[in-house]
Amino acid sequence: MRPLTDPLPPPGRRLGVGLLGGSFNPAHAGHLHVSREALRRLGLDQVWWMVSPQNPLKEAAGMAPFAVRLASARAAADDRRIVVTDIEHRLGTRYTADTLARLVTLRPCHRFVWLMGADNLLQIPRWRGWTSIFHVAPVAVFARPTYSSKALSGAAALRFARARVSERRARTLPEAAPPAWTYLFIPRHPASATAIRALQGPGCGEPATKGGET
Repeated sequence: MRPLTDPLPPPGRRLGVGLLGGSFNPAHAGHLHVSREALRRLGLDQVWWMVSPQNPLKEAAGMAPFAVRLASARAAADDRRIVVTDIEHRLGTRYTADTLARLVTLRPCHRFVWLMGADNLLQIPRWRGWTSIFHVAPVAVFARPTYSSKALSGAAALRFARARVSERRARTLPEAAPPAWTYLFIPRHPASATAIRALQGPGCGEPATKGGET
């Protein structure tokens, strides 16, 4: 079983941690692919998979129980640098903005980077307190087919256009003072939680709306 608490940073420096929030309904190889790309491209020490107790923008009817989703994340996190955590459940937070605010206070020695897909960059203005996310921690956005052009011309990208860090300087992002964000083009991975649920058949609930607040 993977630990639910983060290890202490190495002596003399802060720990670079990517935060990948989501329902993980279920966790799959695509999450692992994005996490490894984040570790490599951003020079991170760890990626935390923050399993959300309940995504405020997704229907509860299509969601597996929290314990089941947490277990699926532990099973899929096949990398010692990935830490599966129930920290949102323990903090009692439902919204990304609130979770980030608590984390930077609780772990001042860490350099957090919020990780998300291009689909979420497009719809992040629907999230509560969304602008504060960019002001609390650097953000790394991963390209997704069909979303890139819309996401990069969307409200969030335009609002923080001057804070964008070029892809070639992505490794500097964890040390950047927010607001700072980058857009990373990575190899496509075919895994899809929606497709996995469809293959699992009845009993796993109808697929929930794609994307959304974590």
